[in-house]
Amino acid sequence: MHIITHHAADVTTLKRYCQQTSNAKQRDRYRAVLLALEGHTTPQIRAILGRSKNFVQRWNYAYRDGGIEALCPLRQTGRPTKLPREEERSFKQRVLDGPAASDQGLCTLRGKDAMRILKQEFGVQYSLDGVYDLLHRLGLSCLKPRPKHRKNNPQAMQQWLNDAPLLSRRSETNTPIRPSKSGSKTKRGSASKER
Repeated sequence: MHIITHHAADVTTLKRYCQQTSNAKQRDRYRAVLLALEGHTTPQIRAILGRSKNFVQRWNYAYRDGGIEALCPLRQTGRPTKLPREEERSFKQRVLDGPAASDQGLCTLRGKDAMRILKQEFGVQYSLDGVYDLLHRLGLSCLKPRPKHRKNNPQAMQQWLNDAPLLSRRSETNTPIRPSKSGSKTKRGSASKER
């Protein structure tokens, strides 16, 4: 493989990078180019590094076309989110505010409700799993302890508890205490029946 150096200091720079780099894959990229600059062929470089022909040629051609900077891995951003990052804050606030008048009388929002809100109000379509991932990423929990209905009356509930005949404290004293029947011994001879 015949490759020409871009700059006179490239060989010393590559040697220094090979010594300083702790990432083995990145170090092999530098070594593949360094060995090619020293005059080794592709099969020789493959044998020295234990890498594929494609690996050796790809990084040597990258150096040939772009120099040492082309050997550095690019940051991979991944797939963009369906809901733009700028709108995540307003979606989170919408969920934290709870059900609105347009939610047809709901007392709590579920995953399917969040799906509907995302589609109708933000114009993006998510699957149910995607909604739960989005809620988790935004720091929202999909589980809530007992939702409170908007028509809930705590005073009426306490009055009912006080007036309920089965729950009154007076009924506890009228209940006779009976001895437990658990822990009785087995009858004699029952172990011999299993034989």
